Amino acid sequence: MTKYAQKILELIDESNDHLTAEQIFLRLKEQCPKVVLATVYNNLNQLHEQGLIRKVSVEGCPDRYDKTTRHDHLVCRRCGRLSDITLPDLTGMLQEQVPEEILSYDLKISYLCPRCRGREKKSQTEEKS
Repeated sequence: MTKYAQKILELIDESNDHLTAEQIFLRLKEQCPKVVLATVYNNLNQLHEQGLIRKVSVEGCPDRYDKTTRHDHLVCRRCGRLSDITLPDLTGMLQEQVPEEILSYDLKISYLCPRCRGREKKSQTEEKS
């Protein structure tokens, strides 16, 4: 593993956020001023292919990268905010429904985050006034 890949893996593992490639690049640049964005993308792709990180794709948002520990995600359908949620492992239940071996699954639950829900309520209240 390259030094950049190791540092990227550490950044992702130590973060409580779901970082984009650009955010990872900016944090890595603080430690390694000579790094370029293409290097970050190449290393992220390799780490993902090796199963060392998760890539979380949400329509209309840049891909974000996450730890591989077993967890699922809540995705705000309005702002794209991504939050972790830990549910019981559903692999066994899913495997009963699928004739082929399930290697993994990625559950994303769509909802309105508290901030967007508040904005929606405020907007509805203003419309009634």
